[in-house]
Amino acid sequence: MENYYISIITPSYNSSSYIEETIKSVVYQTYKNWELIIVDDSSIDNTVNIVNKYVAVDKRVKLIQNSKNYGAAFSRNIGLKESKYDYIAFLDSDDLWLEDKLKNQISFMKENNISFCFTGYEIINSIGKSLGKTVDTKQTGSFSYNDMLKKKATLGCSTVMINKKHFDGLLKIPSLRTGQDYAFWLKLLKKPKIRAYVLPKVLTQYRITPNSISRNKFKKVRRQWQIYRQIENLNFFESVYFFSFYAFRAVFRVS
Repeated sequence: MENYYISIITPSYNSSSYIEETIKSVVYQTYKNWELIIVDDSSIDNTVNIVNKYVAVDKRVKLIQNSKNYGAAFSRNIGLKESKYDYIAFLDSDDLWLEDKLKNQISFMKENNISFCFTGYEIINSIGKSLGKTVDTKQTGSFSYNDMLKKKATLGCSTVMINKKHFDGLLKIPSLRTGQDYAFWLKLLKKPKIRAYVLPKVLTQYRITPNSISRNKFKKVRRQWQIYRQIENLNFFESVYFFSFYAFRAVFRVS
């Protein structure tokens, strides 16, 4: 599988506490054919200096700097535009990959002729300690657009890999400050015959920080409704129908 190359897109903003560990989790991958495109959203901390250390010693690591702070969606779209390879993986600047993540995922996609894949992940805290919870590890098979409206799978952004050859004209992430990744998955899944296939192994560690814990719940609810109504243009009753599934899963933590 080493003949296939992967473009990894990482938006960053004031990520100096975690970005080095994130970069190392890519550099230490057992699969070596990749480029890491870090799009920095006008950080005011030491993020750029840390990234430049790796740019100087590894030609696969690339840094693009936004002239001002535009948000993660804008940064991811810059990364998509600059990506050289057909396979695209997403990695947030505070998340980590296990060393066989790319090897396992590209093999799974090629062996099963898959264009859209996500994996299970483990939740860690701000210092990298496991919180004892895994997500999307009990799922099997694939998920449609309607499944994703019901949030039957979480699709952690840092677990997703796609083959961009199958998504001509669709590779622009909606301009939302939050939830743009979920809106993007819905956009891709609208294409006929496209489904998101799960590789139910923990290959990523998703970091929860104290700030994200305190602000997430209300924003997630509001974001979910906004996506149904304003991005997907569902009518009120359709939105209520799909939102009821989302709310049930959120309350009872079905994953």
